[in-house]
Amino acid sequence: MLITTTSNIEGKSIRKYIGLVNGEAIIGANFVKDFLAGIRDVVGGRSGAYEQGLREAKSIAIKEMMDQAHRLGANAIIGVDLDYETIGGNGSMLMVSCNGTAVVVE
Repeated sequence: MLITTTSNIEGKSIRKYIGLVNGEAIIGANFVKDFLAGIRDVVGGRSGAYEQGLREAKSIAIKEMMDQAHRLGANAIIGVDLDYETIGGNGSMLMVSCNGTAVVVE
């Protein structure tokens, strides 16, 4: 399935607009990740644990969106937007949501 943040796909013709599709993923940050991230904040550097969690949540959200589009008969999703938010007490959870327009292209 083709996925793009643009409103069209170069070299392809949109034959049918199916509608809005979305996917969400919420991943909790555990105590060990928080502790290690806190140490990195003090000494500097990147937080590999959080980066991996973010990649995982993004993958889950995109896969959900793709599955929904596929069930509706689409072969592409255009205008995709990804949003990231922390939720829960003290921002203890990470939410990734993605939205786009399911289409049929030729």
